[in-house]
Formats: sequence, structure tokens, C-alpha cells
Amino acid sequence: MKSRRQELILRAAEHGNVHTQEQILEYLQSHGVAATQATVSRDMRVLGLKKTVGKDGKTTYELRETAEAEALALARRRRALIADALLSVDGAGHMVCVHCSPGMAQGACAALDAMPPAGVVGSLAGEDTIFLLCRTAEDTRAVQEEILRLAKQDL
Repeated sequence: MKSRRQELILRAAEHGNVHTQEQILEYLQSHGVAATQATVSRDMRVLGLKKTVGKDGKTTYELRETAEAEALALARRRRALIADALLSVDGAGHMVCVHCSPGMAQGACAALDAMPPAGVVGSLAGEDTIFLLCRTAEDTRAVQEEILRLAKQDL
């Protein structure tokens, strides 16, 4: 939830029209994420958002490049890659089979390996298919749901 909240804060700031923390709170709530003003303030500090005064005299929160902001941007690109590649997800026993657009399985698998869902022991990718070995049969279903969630995130 923290990662999603911070990604939404970055998204709001990228649009360049955030003048108050209350606006960010409203933006988070409109996306189904509850947060307090103190949490938003702390996230903004961690993410490197700074308050500046524009030519119109209004204060605006802008993004400063930080290692954490860069990491979140990379995670966003990985999710986009998974979303672009994904055709279907199925599971059997301890295996999850991810069908991808032709030529995209290895890139999507590398993205999943970089942020592996809990319960994944290992992965193998071909041209258009990824196999994920899960620790338990219960993990299989959870991994399927996590992959679908990653692909559907609007970030």
C-alpha cells in the first residue's frame, strides 16, 4: 500500500498542479487510498517533493530526483511492461503459466524477477510464455492474482 500511495503522489506531482497537501489527500482518496496528512507529508519528504513558487505566485510541489523516486519510476515501467506483455495467467499445482505477446516473455519475466511476488521460487521464460514455480499451491493462486493486479494498475 505504501508503494501505491507513493506512486500516486508522484503521479499527482508530475502533472504540476499540486498546490497543497490537501489536494494530494483528495487525489489519493479518489483512487481509493486512505492516508493522513502526516503520512502524505512524510511521503513527500521521502520522495523529494519540494515546494516552489511559480511565475503566477502560487506555490506548487515539484519532484526532485532522488534515488527512491527513480526506483518508483523504474517499478512503474516494469509494471507497464508486464501490462503490455500479458495475455493470460493460469495456474496448476505449484506452477503459474503466464502467456505473453510474442517476443515479450523474457522482458516481462525479468520485470517479475526484479519485483517477485511472494511465494515464487523461480522463473523460466521462452518466447511468449513464462513459468513461475511457487512454494505452495496456495501461493499459486496468490501469484496469479498479484500478476493480474500489477497489470491492471493505472500508474
